Amino acid sequence: MAARGFLNLAQAAEATLIVAAQAKDQAAFNELVKRRQGWARALLRRMCNNAAEADDLAQEAFIKAWERLRDLETPAAFPGWFRRIAVTTFLMAKRRQKAVFEEIDDASPIASEESTPEAAAGAKIDLERALARLSDAERLCVTLNHGEGLSHSEIVDMTGLPLGTVKSHVLRGTDKLRRMLEAA
Repeated sequence: MAARGFLNLAQAAEATLIVAAQAKDQAAFNELVKRRQGWARALLRRMCNNAAEADDLAQEAFIKAWERLRDLETPAAFPGWFRRIAVTTFLMAKRRQKAVFEEIDDASPIASEESTPEAAAGAKIDLERALARLSDAERLCVTLNHGEGLSHSEIVDMTGLPLGTVKSHVLRGTDKLRRMLEAA
């Protein structure tokens, strides 16, 4: 059956779904959530190091996105716009938990690529464990920089942290990750 002109929402282009969702088509937004939830949950899991908390934060971020979708000017900007909502949701949760971004002396490095699937899976587990040992701020900055490919300036805009602090967290966090992964 057609849903608001679509034969099949699963086959609709993302931009089409966004326009329909902006007109408060819940079925279109549900399809957007289906398409983006894996990425959002993975991003938040890397940042908060707690699967259940990450899932809750992802759900909260999607609710905020639904409420603010009319603010999105260009459908093509949805990935970056939603990433900002997810990161802000994470930061607000940390503030609610009275978490203070502190620098930590220990951290871990980024894993090198391995030749076998088993080794790659092991490296991913090692990386997740190493990320868990970083401070919240280091994990956030390293994840956004290395995992999401954001520049230091983009991280500043997204988090509100000073540029020097972002650079320090990325550098220190990456060095700590490297040391931890080399020791693994």
